[in-house]
Amino acid sequence: MSSKVNLTPQRKAIYDVIRESSDHPTAAEIIERLKVKDLSFAYGTVYNSLRYLTEVGLVHELKLGDAASRYDGNVDEHQHIQCQICGRVDEVFTDVTKEWLNAIAKETDYTVKSHQVILKGICPQCREQ
Repeated sequence: MSSKVNLTPQRKAIYDVIRESSDHPTAAEIIERLKVKDLSFAYGTVYNSLRYLTEVGLVHELKLGDAASRYDGNVDEHQHIQCQICGRVDEVFTDVTKEWLNAIAKETDYTVKSHQVILKGICPQCREQ
């Protein structure tokens, strides 16, 4: 993360919405949650702020296939699992083992610098239906 972070009031409000969310909101969901707080920002302001917050390391952008990006305020190392039916995204804190990363590096001849594992499955609520 950059040592000099410029959090304008708009960026701070957007960051707060993400940090308060446990469901990894999309930009559209963030805009709706800002409206609930009586805050209204231009779409461009929200998208530019999300890009900035991601670049400085305050949030992570989750790109889950063709769906809209989601944003995560928990920047501690962790993975995610997504329901294939409802799209729900949850956090996974089980460690990705060094052995697995080394095997990937050996197989691909890449030097692995970072990782983001997205698991797919069916959440408990969808499984009960």
